[in-house]
Amino acid sequence: MASELYNTIDALSREKGIDPQIVVSAVEDAIVMATRKYYKTQENLRAELDKETGKINAYAVKTVVETPEQVEDPLLQVTLEDARRADPKLEVGGELRIPKVTEGILGRIAAQLAKQVIFQKVREAERDTVYNEYIGRVGEVVNATVKRVEGPDVIFDIGKAESRMPRKEQSRLESFAIGERVRVVIARVEKASKGPAVVVSRAVPDLVQHLFQTEVPEIYDGTVVIRAIAREAGERTKIAVMSKDKDVDAVGACVGMKGMRVQSIIRELHGEKIDIIEYHEDAVTFAEKALQPAKVSKVTVVDSGGKHLEVVVDDSQLSLAIGKKGQNVRLAAKLLGWKIDIKSEEEKRQEVEQQMSAMVTQTTTPLESVPGLGDGLVEKLSAAGVTTVEALADMTPEQLEAIEGIGPKTVEKISLAVNNYFASLEGAAVEGESAEGEAGAAEASEPGAEDSGSEDITAEVPVATEESASADEAAASAEVASSEEGTVEADTLAADGNEGQAEPSEAQPAAEESASETTE
Repeated sequence: MASELYNTIDALSREKGIDPQIVVSAVEDAIVMATRKYYKTQENLRAELDKETGKINAYAVKTVVETPEQVEDPLLQVTLEDARRADPKLEVGGELRIPKVTEGILGRIAAQLAKQVIFQKVREAERDTVYNEYIGRVGEVVNATVKRVEGPDVIFDIGKAESRMPRKEQSRLESFAIGERVRVVIARVEKASKGPAVVVSRAVPDLVQHLFQTEVPEIYDGTVVIRAIAREAGERTKIAVMSKDKDVDAVGACVGMKGMRVQSIIRELHGEKIDIIEYHEDAVTFAEKALQPAKVSKVTVVDSGGKHLEVVVDDSQLSLAIGKKGQNVRLAAKLLGWKIDIKSEEEKRQEVEQQMSAMVTQTTTPLESVPGLGDGLVEKLSAAGVTTVEALADMTPEQLEAIEGIGPKTVEKISLAVNNYFASLEGAAVEGESAEGEAGAAEASEPGAEDSGSEDITAEVPVATEESASADEAAASAEVASSEEGTVEADTLAADGNEGQAEPSEAQPAAEESASETTE
């Protein structure tokens, strides 16, 4: 029959949920430490509990060696000859156990030390037992009873252990009374120095998912699937659901008749708002749904690889889409897993205008692009801060002459070079336009030759009008005109100035007669 001491140990083990042998080992270790403290020895001590009598015996254990030369430490080793005097059955390598008297000699201090050792061993065993029990249950929803409140933390009784709910794991809408039963989620299990710390939460999305599985049969049996949940505890939750059966409305199943199902969950969460959204594979459509109750005008994928969306809403819907302190768009971004930029239509219009103005901004041309400017002149202009053709063209002759090393003749050279440069650009543009006009005329002349003739004659009339310039002006700009238009009429005007003045009055009737003849 077991002794009273062993029965007490067995009852303690059952209460703490640990193995009784762990408590027995703790008691034996405590007796060893008390005995060592009393005898003040460094011998190898060992203690054993007799389950029948409840007596704890202490021994000094020595290893048996063959010869005295092999004895390195007399406290730990003994020769075979000396060992057989106490026990004739001992062999080399065996252990000689020398009893130590403990009854009646271990005082109050030794007993107190033994008590501390026992409590320490039991706490360590209890900590390991609780840790092993709950480490595999992280994320599980359990029923807990409020045990006490310690500052901002709430302590719960979850069965075999106590759990702690920090302030950040609580909803701001909730308060707890002693003895109240609530559902909590096991968030994590920590091995703290004071014992195993099971941390529970009511702020994680897993709690909302569990409540929907409990209240909505379609979710429990798998007909409706919860694809994503984004939650800010005590404020708002967005949940995306999808139906595997085309005849079952996912959102309607979660809401229930007259909202009974979702209202039950809201009561459990003490009034937290819940948005139930139908899930879509298309990110654009899903974003429009996720930003409800705001109405979205346009959704654009900025970067599909980086998961970046741009949403444009009406000016009146901007604050609703963003939400209080950005809550609505923040939850929508968590639900989608995309980054969302929200802009009003006015902001988008201003952005487009800025982009268009940036596109039409005049480009700058370096001075090296002008053929008539030498390297030395380019260096002088660059030293004065003039590095582009556009900046050079805007300068007056007085400003140019103010630059060191540039005189009136150099100013004329610069002016001629710049004029020629811009004239060449205009000439290239005119040639391009004329080439397009010739192509268009060729296409238009295919239906009939008469239309082609009338078009040619009409095109010559403005040329004859331009030739009405004075002979002096035509002679002065002959070189420039040749580079701009590439025509032979400029040379003719330089040679026969007086004839050029008489031609306009005659050219017009001639052109009209020719046009009328061709038309007839």
